[in-house]
Formats: sequence, structure tokens, C-alpha cells
Amino acid sequence: MPVITRIEDLRCIHERRVPRMFYDYVESGSWTEQTFRENTTDFSHIRLRQRVAVDMSGRSTRSRMIGEAVAMPVALAPVGLTGMQSADGEIKAARAAEAFGVPFTLSTMSICSIEDVAEHTTKPFWFQVYTLKDDDFMARLFERARAARCSAIVVTVDLQVLGQRHKDLKNGLSAPPKLTVKSIADLMTKIPWGLEMLGTRRRFFGNIVGHAKGVTDPSSLSTWTAEAFDVSLDWKRIARFKDMWGGKMIIKGIMDPEDARRAVDVGADAIVVSNHGGRQLDGAVSSIRMLPSILDAVGDQVEVHFDGGIRSGQDVLKALALGARGTYIGRAYNYGLGAMGEQGVTRALEIIHKELDITMALCGETDVARLGLHNLYVPQGFGDPTVLV
Repeated sequence: MPVITRIEDLRCIHERRVPRMFYDYVESGSWTEQTFRENTTDFSHIRLRQRVAVDMSGRSTRSRMIGEAVAMPVALAPVGLTGMQSADGEIKAARAAEAFGVPFTLSTMSICSIEDVAEHTTKPFWFQVYTLKDDDFMARLFERARAARCSAIVVTVDLQVLGQRHKDLKNGLSAPPKLTVKSIADLMTKIPWGLEMLGTRRRFFGNIVGHAKGVTDPSSLSTWTAEAFDVSLDWKRIARFKDMWGGKMIIKGIMDPEDARRAVDVGADAIVVSNHGGRQLDGAVSSIRMLPSILDAVGDQVEVHFDGGIRSGQDVLKALALGARGTYIGRAYNYGLGAMGEQGVTRALEIIHKELDITMALCGETDVARLGLHNLYVPQGFGDPTVLV
């Protein structure tokens, strides 16, 4: 077993262990991947303010996200196809998150179903939904989430039209993978992954197949997917989802102050500053650059969370010090899942927590709630998306 000290170590193992199409699904963005790259690299422009001779004992990273107690303000973001990174991947990730004390968000496009995850966990988790046309399917989806004791829904609003991801098209991404000469050759080098997959019955989209109208098997899924997303989505429909659900709603995919204000108007309990991990509009500004202006617009009216490019506890600290109330990791925990299953997700959380805790101490803080701009050196104009720093 190699010595694993950082998220990058998990990524390297993930790349070796998981079939190329599923690794590329995680480690890619749309078009030129500019936004995908800058989501991560733009953190480097923000520097930390070191303090000394401060009593660093009794430190705490505990906080709350949408009123729920968390061991640190980091949630596992919704990621589709997680069950293809490791057999029963959503169950493994949810169990790791529960044991660690952070929220887990299940994607609608998961391999394990809502019911699967609920059966294997003891605490409520969050459920992510897309903005789909079919009200009957959405109503049943919400009812299934209520039955599974989900404590919040996360509505993804930036996927009305799918951004083109070249790697997915070239790899022929599918769940389970299509058997071509190329994919078979790749699978022959991933024997442990393949043996795990043979041991599970969960290889399709568990929330869709058998639940959506006309989708009785995986072969009918592609037609449904092409027609299901609501390109006519507007804020009235998002408000309708809030009414259909009747509980806490987080709106994910906010990248503009005006959209943030509209999310407040429809009753969001929290918004997530996110550009879908650079997988939708390539050429968009990184999430971390947009965070300050969105906080200026609505920060005292709604809980503002942050998603995009986090690869360390220092990234988490920077987002929190800028004013975010919570953060999300997607790729970081999927690296761990693909590398080592449930243990890998736990390791990813441990790495981020340790980095957050030590960095907080070296910045002279003992409570994550007291992080603020006084802990950072932020370049002039960084929070203005029209200024390139």
C-alpha cells in the first residue's frame, strides 16, 4: 500500500484501477476544459495570512449546513455514475460520509437507487434532482426521496442542455460499458474492478430504469435522457419543484449575482456557487472567482455554499474565509472511491480535514466559524469576473 498524503495520490491510484471511460468521466470538462482547469488553479491566486503566538489548543472544524450539524463544512457533491467507479459506489460513499459526519448527496443519475442507499445508511442524506419535464416522474421521485428520509433536495439548474465532453463521446461512455475491442482491451487491465462489478447486481441507473415512463431496461435509457431535460426551464418551474418537495431545497449551479437573487426569491434554503465542475459552459469564470460577487449580492439572505475545484483542505479554508457557509467535493472523493472503495472516500475526507485543521491553526484560528477575509491575501479585482488576475 503506497503512502497516501494528498488527494493527488488517490487520483493516481484511481487512474490505474478504473476503466478509462469512467476515470475520464470524472477527470474531464467540456470543450477545451479551460474552466475545468481554472476551477482548481485559481485557488493559487489567494494567499494565506500566517499568524503566530496564538493558543492553538481546542480547535474545532464543526459547523452547520442548512441547520444540520457537520464534522466540517464539507459535503459530498452529487456525482453521476459513482457506482461505476467502484461496485455499489454510492452506498460506499454514503456510509463513509455518515461515519465521518458530513452530508452525502445522491445524484439522480446514480447507479445505486435512493432505496439502495437508504437501506444501507442510518442517517438522512441529501438527494439531487435535475429539472425534468415529466411532472409525474418528478412527483414520484420526490415521494421516493421522502420515503428514504432525505433531509433536503439539491436542484441542479445548469443542465438544461448538456455541454459537450469530448472524452465521453470518444470513449462511448455507458453504464455498464459497451463491449468494443477498445473497451475490452481496457477492461482486461482492470481485473480487480471487474471482479467487484461481477459481484453486484447494481450496474444500471437505479433511479431511472423501471421508474421513468418507457424506461424498462438500459437500452431505452438513451432515448429517455435525450428527451427528459426541460430546456424551457424558468424560475416559476423551480418554485414549483419547491412546492412539490415541501422541504429544504438547495439550488446548485448559480454563477451570477442576478440568478442568486432569483434563487432567493423562489425560497431556496441555500444556493451553491458552481459551474458544474467545468463540465457545462467552458470559458465560464471559475467558481472561486464568482463567489465574492454572489456573496455581495445575497450573502445575508441565504446560505451560500461553494463547489468547484476543491482538492485540499486549504481550498476549503479559502472558500470559507471568503464567506461560503459550506463547501462540496466531487472529484476528490471519487478519486478515493475509485482507488480504494469506501476506505478511499474516508481517506479523502481525512486528508481534507487534516489540511483544514492544520491550516486553520497556522492562520491563528481555532474555530472554523471565525474564518474570514482577515485570514487571506486576495488580489485586487479577484472577485470581479471582468478583471483577469
